[in-house]
Amino acid sequence: MALLLNLSPSSSSSAFLTSTKALKALTNKPILSLKNKAFSVSSLHSTTYSPPPPEVHTFWQWLCDQGVVSANSPVKPATVTEGLGLVAQRDIAKDEIVLEVPKKFWINPDTVAASDIGNVCSELKPLISVALFLIREKKREDSPWRVYLDILPEYTDSTVFWSEEELVELKGTQLLSTTLDVKEYVRNEFLKLQEEILLPHKELFPDPITLDDFLWAFGIVRSRAFSRLHGQNLVVIPLADLINHSPKVTTEEYAEIKGTGPFSRNLLFSLWAPIAVKAVTYQVFIQYDLNKSNAKLALDYGFIESKSDRNAYTLTLEIPESDPFFGDKLDIAESIGLSETAYFDIVLGRPLPPTMLPYLRLVALGGADAFLFDLIFRSTILGHLDLPVSRANEELICRVVRDACKSALSGYHTTIEEDEKLLEGGNLDLRLRIAVGIRAGEKRVLQQIDGIFKERELELDKLEYYQERRPQHYSSLKA
Repeated sequence: MALLLNLSPSSSSSAFLTSTKALKALTNKPILSLKNKAFSVSSLHSTTYSPPPPEVHTFWQWLCDQGVVSANSPVKPATVTEGLGLVAQRDIAKDEIVLEVPKKFWINPDTVAASDIGNVCSELKPLISVALFLIREKKREDSPWRVYLDILPEYTDSTVFWSEEELVELKGTQLLSTTLDVKEYVRNEFLKLQEEILLPHKELFPDPITLDDFLWAFGIVRSRAFSRLHGQNLVVIPLADLINHSPKVTTEEYAEIKGTGPFSRNLLFSLWAPIAVKAVTYQVFIQYDLNKSNAKLALDYGFIESKSDRNAYTLTLEIPESDPFFGDKLDIAESIGLSETAYFDIVLGRPLPPTMLPYLRLVALGGADAFLFDLIFRSTILGHLDLPVSRANEELICRVVRDACKSALSGYHTTIEEDEKLLEGGNLDLRLRIAVGIRAGEKRVLQQIDGIFKERELELDKLEYYQERRPQHYSSLKA
């Protein structure tokens, strides 16, 4: 019986299998998601800072003139280890509001709709429309957003901005496949924009727009926008988007949209400090996303964490259409919320996902065990799959998973020992440190998976299979 198991460098949640999968994952965002470019992997807490560049001072003064902030505001922008950040001007208590930004200073699909290009962008995805808006405004010298656009970086350390030479260091990883698929998605979206909007409406876009322009805007929006925030599916908040991430912040509750006028027509973005800041030499931090793996952090923001549970690997399992019991297996899979292809994120130091073993047994089911597809067993088959079905079935899934792990481990151009030695030695530039950290993390998870199924192989003679449980099953049927 063939068992399809894919441990190649692609996945659904740690990576994008196809452009369609990429789009699905790009739009599947957490409830609150603020992304900022991050420049440091090892130092996510800055205890010192220096004055920001002149462009940032101009931006701050503009916000002061507009009444958004003042010299007495709890935070101000500064140059920190990560690049730019928000530092405290005084002691700040936990949950104290540090910044409030009125809606007229937001950049979101409503902003695009109210602009000169609103009519031609009405059918675009929110991220694409905002990205196109940023490009057009960046090319306009008289843009009302000029002071904000001037502080935006030309790139982040997200892997979508890495060179081919830098991407070589990700060989064998799921993150490499993810990155290449996202870049292909961006390219396809750009070609579609060219055909449907840029070329037919040259009067609205007098300056040439290139793929590099679009990749820049795509990366900027992905790394800085809030999403799913009180009806705001995607919104860039100037100044608030300078706030950096810290693993020491363990809550994602730190912002909300408030109404300030009758019937809440005047909206206000409110940001508070999730942890107390006791000295003016400290940044105010937030938690970007508690559930993102290191691969996702590297893809979206350009950094990774040292916490072990940020390391993950995705196993892809599939019921082949050539399987003689394909229809039966698909029905059973759908009854537990899965389909013919299932993705299981394995996290370092955590147990296997609870539905993984039952799904593996289902995919491998056949031969002498095929009687379980009979109608008499249909109502109880899920219970049988929660436990070992037969030695042959259990042995098959152990062998296939272990072979797949060994095959995946052979796809890297370094060993885990070599990676760990590089990490211990230090003196790596940021992007190489990310690459080595991703490689080492994936390998540790693969070794963990292999170890789980190796141990299971050693227990095959001790496990209780369906035939041993059969008398109890018949007794329950008679009852």
